[in-house]
Amino acid sequence: MSDTRPTLGDLALEVRSKNAGPFWVTIELFMRDEAGYAAAADEDLINEDVVARLYDVPADGVQIFRIPSLKVVKISYPRPISQGSLFDRDIHAGQHHVPLAVLVP
Repeated sequence: MSDTRPTLGDLALEVRSKNAGPFWVTIELFMRDEAGYAAAADEDLINEDVVARLYDVPADGVQIFRIPSLKVVKISYPRPISQGSLFDRDIHAGQHHVPLAVLVP
């Protein structure tokens, strides 16, 4: 039986990722309403250890910004492979948001 509970992506207006320079990735969750923001801002759901595990990066390099007035959670972390290097599979970091978007609060 599949899980039918809404994901963060379902609760958001937009979840996107992008380069923040050649050595960093930023992910932003723009939530629809206060309930969605409360789910995304929950430190038990999204914290440095969770992001580190999802993206295989050191937890001490993860930065999380919770902005309640905008209903936005912004996450930045060092790219495991610098942008444009030989083994970079997503030069624009455009697909890095997916593991967070599919989290179920």
